[in-house]
Amino acid sequence: MNELSFIDIIINASLLVQMVMLLLLLISLFSWTLIFSKSRYLRKMRRSAKLFEDEFWKGKDLTALYNRITSRQKNAMGMESIFITGYAEFNKLRKQKTDAVNLMSSTERAMRAALHREMDQLDRHLATLASVGSVSPYIGLFGTVWGIMHSFQALGGMSQVTLAMVAPGISEALIATAMGLFAAIPAVLAHNGYVDDIDRLVTRYDTFLDEFTNVLQRQAHAAK
Repeated sequence: MNELSFIDIIINASLLVQMVMLLLLLISLFSWTLIFSKSRYLRKMRRSAKLFEDEFWKGKDLTALYNRITSRQKNAMGMESIFITGYAEFNKLRKQKTDAVNLMSSTERAMRAALHREMDQLDRHLATLASVGSVSPYIGLFGTVWGIMHSFQALGGMSQVTLAMVAPGISEALIATAMGLFAAIPAVLAHNGYVDDIDRLVTRYDTFLDEFTNVLQRQAHAAK
């Protein structure tokens, strides 16, 4: 009895099952691209947050820090974006001689808006990974059902059926299921891991926002 080759099974599979396999392969490649891209991005944001926190708490001159950050990069990200937005709003309103209550209220609202923009960036592509994790098994299951149905239809006119006659159709059907799981499992694991990483990063941002608000509030009352 000849062993079934994986490549032969795919080549001899029905056209629809081959299309399902190709679709799952493309989905898997796209998913892995997102996984690696998101991993690099989150690693960059964690490193950026740590470097900024060290720089922020070491120095006492907020204006000098603001000028350094705005001069070395046009589009600040993460914690730096919250700081720049808040400090710019604070200085603008202070020059307008806004009272301390409205000054701090407007400054905090501006920083909250910056925080929400950063959260939106952090959450990008998470829904795509979740969709890959939930949809891929069903696409594979569709290929499985079709492969089995196709095999039984081919055997319908035969008086005697052997395992060797059934095996190729069942094998192609099971490969479709396996490919669906291969695409789904890494996407689900990556999605859950990234959600946890993002929650911790947002907590750091939110904590910094509160601490920075206290710093600015002391400055506002000192100026008054």
